[in-house]
Amino acid sequence: MTRVTVWNEYRHERNQAEIQQVYPHGIHMAIKEGLDPYFDVRTATLDEPEHGLSEDVLARTDVLTWWGHLAHEEVADDVVDRVQRRVLEGMGLVVLHSGHMSKIFRRLMGTTCDLKWREDGLPERIWVVNPGHPVADDLPLWIDLPQEEMYGEVFDIPDPEELVFISWFAGGEVFRSGAGFYRGRGRIFYFRPGHEAFPTYYRSEIRTVLRNAVRWAAPGSGPAPKFGWSAPIASASADSQG
Repeated sequence: MTRVTVWNEYRHERNQAEIQQVYPHGIHMAIKEGLDPYFDVRTATLDEPEHGLSEDVLARTDVLTWWGHLAHEEVADDVVDRVQRRVLEGMGLVVLHSGHMSKIFRRLMGTTCDLKWREDGLPERIWVVNPGHPVADDLPLWIDLPQEEMYGEVFDIPDPEELVFISWFAGGEVFRSGAGFYRGRGRIFYFRPGHEAFPTYYRSEIRTVLRNAVRWAAPGSGPAPKFGWSAPIASASADSQG
């Protein structure tokens, strides 16, 4: 069974009463609840030792999901290093909402990952623009969210290798809200919705997206690359046949 670690900053829910009412047990627990029947799921939060992401935890993680907002810069660089290393080795990474400004996502993208935003609580429509993609399995052609924070283009990321969703907002903006990337042996999926003030992660369609994203990002069984000095292939083949 795919092993998932759900990482959450877990600051809004403890420090703001109105957010605690929406996510009384934390955003991470709402996400875990939607993944639990399908995967082996654990959680980790910023204020745990090593942010809950020790070498041992990451070694036993097939897919890591990441939600952060207030304290991106509090994430220790050595933890970012080890997460990046695991992604390059094949661990999947699903980055959610304001995690676009996390150290790990910016490092893996190599850009600022900045964007336009507005907290107006107006509707968002998420269009499925790649219905044949695995992350779109079992979804309608669009998802309507009655209230969300607006994110708008330009979104300073590299061109996605795979674009699955584009959002439209009541203010007229559009946004690449579901984007897939490959780094080393690892797959990364960015999914936009999930402002802390709204119960987005309880919605069935959003939970379907997260399940699909975890399945898509899970490690494959391709060959491990070999780096450094290597004998000529012809010579190696001859030796093996001798």
